[in-house]
Amino acid sequence: MRNREEKQSESGPGVIQRLASLARPMAGIMFLAVLLGALGHICAILLPTLGGFALLSAFAPAASFAANPGVPVAALVLCAVLRGLFRYAEQLCNHYIAFKLLAELRDKLFAALRRLCPAKLESREKGDLIAVITGDIELLEVFYAHTISPVAIAVIVSAAVSAFIAGFHPLLGAAAVCSYLIVGVLVPYIASLFGRGAAARLREAAGRLSSYYLDSLRGIREILAMGRGDARRAGIGRMSDEAEALQRPLRRKEGAVSAVSGLFVTLCSLWMFALSYMLFRNGAVGFAGLLLPFVSLFSSFGPALALSNLSAGLPVTFAAARRVFALLDETPETPEVADGKTPDFTGAECRKLSFAYAEDEPVLRDISAVFPKGAITGIRGRSGSGKSTLLRLLMRFWRPPAGSALISGEDVNEVDTAHLRGLEGFMTQETDIFSDTIENNIKTGKPDATREEVIAAAKKAALHDFVMRLPAGYDTRIGGSGATAFAEAEISGGERQRIGLARAFLHDAPFLLLDEPTSNLDSLNEGLILKALREESADRTVALVSHRKSTMGIADRVYSADSGRLS
Repeated sequence: MRNREEKQSESGPGVIQRLASLARPMAGIMFLAVLLGALGHICAILLPTLGGFALLSAFAPAASFAANPGVPVAALVLCAVLRGLFRYAEQLCNHYIAFKLLAELRDKLFAALRRLCPAKLESREKGDLIAVITGDIELLEVFYAHTISPVAIAVIVSAAVSAFIAGFHPLLGAAAVCSYLIVGVLVPYIASLFGRGAAARLREAAGRLSSYYLDSLRGIREILAMGRGDARRAGIGRMSDEAEALQRPLRRKEGAVSAVSGLFVTLCSLWMFALSYMLFRNGAVGFAGLLLPFVSLFSSFGPALALSNLSAGLPVTFAAARRVFALLDETPETPEVADGKTPDFTGAECRKLSFAYAEDEPVLRDISAVFPKGAITGIRGRSGSGKSTLLRLLMRFWRPPAGSALISGEDVNEVDTAHLRGLEGFMTQETDIFSDTIENNIKTGKPDATREEVIAAAKKAALHDFVMRLPAGYDTRIGGSGATAFAEAEISGGERQRIGLARAFLHDAPFLLLDEPTSNLDSLNEGLILKALREESADRTVALVSHRKSTMGIADRVYSADSGRLS
C-alpha cells in the first residue's frame, strides 16, 4: 500500500478515475442531469437562432420558413420557459449527486479514522484532519456538481450545433468543431499545466492554518494568562498571508483563463462569420448560411466555456481529492481483526515485550508482567517510563516489534477486535468530554445503559453527589472543553476525570485498565474511588497506573517502571 506522500502525488487522470468511480451508483441520475443540461443549453442556443429565423422571415418573405412568421416568435417564448425549467432540473440532479457522494465520502473518512486510531493519528495535526474532513471534502462538490455532467453536456451540445452548422456547408461545420476544441479542450489543457504545485501547497497551508487556529482556541486561557495573545494573533495573520500568497497566482490564472477563453470565443465567432461571408460571396450558401452559423456558434460556447473556466479551479479540487484519498488509503498500524478468537477472560500477561515510537528511542525493553484474574496490579514510575504505553499495547493500539501481549493466554493480535474491546475497559489520563449531557457523556461506555446503571457507575466514581447539585442533574449539558456557548455547567479537571472513570465502570469489562485515575482528585474523592475499585476487583481484574503512593495502597502487587523496564 502506498504511503500518504505517494498518494498525494497521484496523477490527475488517476484522481479523475477514482472520483468518477465513486459516482457509478448514481449513473442513472447523472444521465438524466446530462440530458436535461443538454436540452437546456439547446433551448438557450435556439433563442438567438430563432431570432435569426424571425429576422430572415422579415427580410426574405419568399423563404419557406416565412410561411408562418408567428412560429419563430412562439418558439422563442417556449424555449425561454423550457430553458429555465431544464436548467433548474439539471442543477437539482447534479447537486443531489454531489451532496449524496460527499456524505458517503465523509462516512468513509470517519471509518478510515476509526481504523487508523490511535496509532496513525498520533502524529497528525487535528486541525489538518478537520481541514480534510470539511474543506477538502467540500471542494469535491466542484467535480461532482460542475465537472462530470458539464463535460458530457459540452460534447453533446457542441456535436449537435456542429451538425446543424454543417447542414449549411461542411466547411462551416469543420470550423465549428475546431472552435469548440480550441475553447473547450486546448485552453483548459494548457491552463491545467500551470498551478498544480501551488494548488497542493495551498491545501497543505490551509491544513496548517486550521491546526494552528484550533490549538489557539484550545489554549486560549493559557495564551491570555501568559500575555501571548498578540503573538498568537500575529502567527495566525502570518499563516493567513502565506495561504493568501499561494492563492494569489491561482486567482490570476483564473482571470487569465477567463480572458483568453473570451478572446477565443470572439475570434472563433469572427472566423465563422468571415468564412460564411466568403461562401456567401461565392454563392455556396444563401443569406441564412451567412447569418445562422455565426449566430448559432456565438451563442453555443456556454458549455465549452464552462469547461475552460473549470480548468482554473480543478487543480485545487484535485489537490483536495489527493489529500482525501491519502487518508482513505492510509494503512492502519493495527488492522481490525474481524474473525479472530473470542476467549473468555482469565487474566492478562506481557511476555518479553519491547516497543519504541521511534527506532532509536525505546520505551519498553523486554518487559514481562502478569495481571491475574480478580486482582489489582499496580504500575508505578516516573513520567516517560512506559507505564501508559504498556496499557496501550494491552489494548492493541500498537503492535509491538518484539514480545507479546496476551489476553486469556491468546495474543491480542489474534483476538477479534470487537470481542477485545468488550473484554477491556480503558481510562486514559486525558478524559475527552463531548458537548452533550452528563448522562450521555457517561453512556459513552455503554450507549444502551439505563438511568439506574448510569447512576450506579457515577456513584462508584464519586460523581453522583456533584451531579445532583446541578439544576438539571444528569440532563445538564456540559461542553467539550469544560464550558461552551451551549453548556449549562462548567466542570473541573477532577470532575472530567470522574466522568471518565464512570464510563469505565459502566462499560462493565472484566479487565479494567486505568491510567492515573486519581491524579486530579483530592484525598477524600480518591479514597471513595479506591474503595469502589477494591470492591470491584472481586469481579474484575484491574491494571492500575499511578504515580501516587496512596493509590498503590490498594494493589495486590506493584510493578516499578524505570527506563522502560519493570521490576
